[in-house]
Parts: sequence; structure tokens; C-alpha cells
Amino acid sequence: MKEYNKAIKILLLGAGESGKTTIIKQMKILHINGFSQEERQEKKQDIRSNILEGIVTLTQQLDVLGVPLELQENQAAKDYVLAINPEDFTYTQEFYTYTEQLWRDPGIQKVYSLQHKFQLIDCARYFLDKVEEVGQPDYDPSVQDILHSRRRTTDIQKIEFEVRVPKKYGGGSLQFWMFDVGGQRGERKKWIQVFDGIQAVLFLVSASCFDLVIREDQETNRLQESINIFKSVWHSRFLKNSGFIVFLNKQDILKEKVTSGKCIGDHFPDYSSYRLEDKDRVADEDQEYLRTRCFIREKFMAISKEEVKAVERKVTPGGPLILSDEGPRECYCHFTTATDTNNVRIVFEDVHNMIIKWNLEKIGVPVFQDYTNTTYFIMGSGKDYDYLIKFLALGDSGVGKTSFLYHYTEGVFQQQFISTVGIDFREKRLTHRRKEGGPPQGVHLQLWDTAGQEK
Repeated sequence: MKEYNKAIKILLLGAGESGKTTIIKQMKILHINGFSQEERQEKKQDIRSNILEGIVTLTQQLDVLGVPLELQENQAAKDYVLAINPEDFTYTQEFYTYTEQLWRDPGIQKVYSLQHKFQLIDCARYFLDKVEEVGQPDYDPSVQDILHSRRRTTDIQKIEFEVRVPKKYGGGSLQFWMFDVGGQRGERKKWIQVFDGIQAVLFLVSASCFDLVIREDQETNRLQESINIFKSVWHSRFLKNSGFIVFLNKQDILKEKVTSGKCIGDHFPDYSSYRLEDKDRVADEDQEYLRTRCFIREKFMAISKEEVKAVERKVTPGGPLILSDEGPRECYCHFTTATDTNNVRIVFEDVHNMIIKWNLEKIGVPVFQDYTNTTYFIMGSGKDYDYLIKFLALGDSGVGKTSFLYHYTEGVFQQQFISTVGIDFREKRLTHRRKEGGPPQGVHLQLWDTAGQEK
């Protein structure tokens, strides 16, 4: 019980196929030395299943969509795949050969381009492009292969890891427990089992799914389903003391869709009146993609700003109405690609710091509230420097404030753009001599970084 109380507990929530389990995998890479050989062999079977599901689905859709094979010599491969019983199948070299032939057929490629009309796993292209490699007897999955592999989560998973606490928050380390739960409708009834004691909710959204429908009823738009789920859990009384962070995930697929000509406005009519603000523009980035991702972000942020009346509060999705008041709460959004380890590492540095700040008081650590009334940090009992100099970085969003400070204090240039949330600061120690031969004096620099967005 003592260990349970000391650990910071993070709950991953979101609809099915939003990337929750991929985040769990990334935590293993970043904090638990990756995957064992036994785990790699287990993932190899998942990868084979992903290839089988992908090619069977695409081949079945040939007749459904009325698309013929362009190469008639691939008819034998089509007949072979359609005769497969996935429940009792042995992966032979013949399977890999036929799969590779079909995947190269322009008819199958045409069907793939119409995937918004049927259900296809996101990793289909990734693994079908690697069929020859996966079919080799000595195939050993790479880290990227494992991250892209898909297996439906049907129970509650937990991963434990330690995160080093930055010196500005007192140093040392904290134990994190992260819980992953199934996102399909049939699995959500289990969510309440892990609501107790959760300090932070990471809500994952498949931002690229704006043109797809959910598997459960083949009618509800997937993005709208995520919006509905978020609204339910945001107002759950069991999570009213938890911090919320929204990961608008699968940005790589979203960008690919938008730049290929697909428009979210075909599914969300209010997109036509949405205008991208100057603060959200990024140099050399596709403006329609930026407009789309920010439009999706505003859908979720609008929910976090709603004034919730007591009679509208629900305990759980579909649960009874209750009477309760709700104070102001924080919710932050990040644009993520869960299969990109570097992206996840950078985002989680911010997330971990944010969660640490939220929980310092709860775990009994003395904190000091600075004049901004927003940032909490540890103050030592005595100083070990002669001079304290504070720098404040101001400017619009995306101009490079964080990159400049990071480069100066860490010696590394951070190319990826991650929005600063609230106010943060970095520290650097210098030694100064007032005159040649004089005693060294310590200079403590505090470089304050501020969010550039209007809010």
C-alpha cells in the first residue's frame, strides 16, 4: 500500500486504435531498456497476424468495391488468400510470396486508396511493404516493427518505471505507474476499475481518423466517437482531481491524408468557418494540415472550457446523473506520433514535469509558489552561489524561445516544435572572477521560458 501511495499513477484512455498501447511500448524503450528476446518473438506473431489481416481485408474488398486485379496472373494468389481460415493458419513461404504479389498489383493499391470505405488496420501498409523481410526464417523484429505492430487490448495492463526529477523540482526520482485499457466500446466498462487514485489522464485521439467509422457499429465517425468519450471522462467525478493531457496522435497519417487532398470538412461541416490563427502557423509547414490539426484540438479544448452544471455531471459514460460542483481544471494538448520515439521522448519530458508539478503538494513535498501564480518549484534552504541572474524569454509562439534556452543550457539544438505549457525555466551555473587572480564567484542563471500562445 505504501508503494501504491508513493507512485504517480497515469491512466491512458481513448477509443480503440488510438495508440495507447504504443505509448506503453515507448515507455519500455525510454525507461525499461526496451524489449526482451521473448517479447520480440511474441511481437513477431503479432506482425504476422497484422500482415494476414491486412492482405485478407484488401483482397475481400476487391469484389465488394468492384475493383478487378490488373494482373491476371495474380488470380491464383487472390484465390489462395480468400480461402485462408485465420483461426487455423500456418505461415508458409507460399503465403508470403502470394501476399507480396497481391500487394504489388495496381488493383489492390486502388482498393487501399479507398480504405476510408472499410475497416483496415493502420499498420497494413507498413508491414505489407516489408512482407519479403518478415517472411525470412531468421527475421527478427526491429524496434520500429514492434512499435507499428497492433494487437487489440482486452484487459488492463500496467507498466512501472522511474523518472528522474529535474533539479529545479528537488532532484531524485519518482515511480510512475501507467495503466493501459482497451478502447473498444465493450472494454470501456472496465475503465472505472482503475479510476481510483489516478493523478493524470493521458487521453489519446487518433487525429487521422476523421474520415473513418468505428468498427462496432460501422456508422459513428471515429473522431466524433473520441470527442464523445472525452466529454464523458472529463466530467467523471472519479477523475475530477486528475490532470488531463490530450495526445492528438497519428499526426504523420493525418498530414499524409490532408496533403493528398482529403478534407475534414466533408465530415465536420463547421470546419469551413474555422480559421487558423497566426500563433498556430509554422514556417515551411503545410497550412491546410496545420488548420486541420488545430481545428481538431479546439474540439477537445472547447469541452475542457465548458461550464458544467450539476445536473449534467455523470459518474461514468452512460452512468447516472449526479449533483456536484466542479472547480477550474487544467487540460493540455500535444500533437504526437506515437511510433516516433524522439517525438514521444520530447513530449513526455514536458508531460513528466507537468505531472510532477501537479503532484508535489499531494505527496507532501514542500513547495514554493512563485510570483506568476502558476509554476511550483522547490526552494533550497541555502544558496551556493554569489549572484543570481534571471533572464525572461518573451515572444510569439514558434519563434524559438525554448530551442534557444535548451541549446544554451544543454548544448543540444532541439529541432522539433513542442508548445510550452504555462511557464518553465532552465538553470545554468557559471564561474566568474571579478579580477584576474581573484577568488572564483558562482553565478546562478535562471532562464525563464514562457508560452507564446495568446491563452
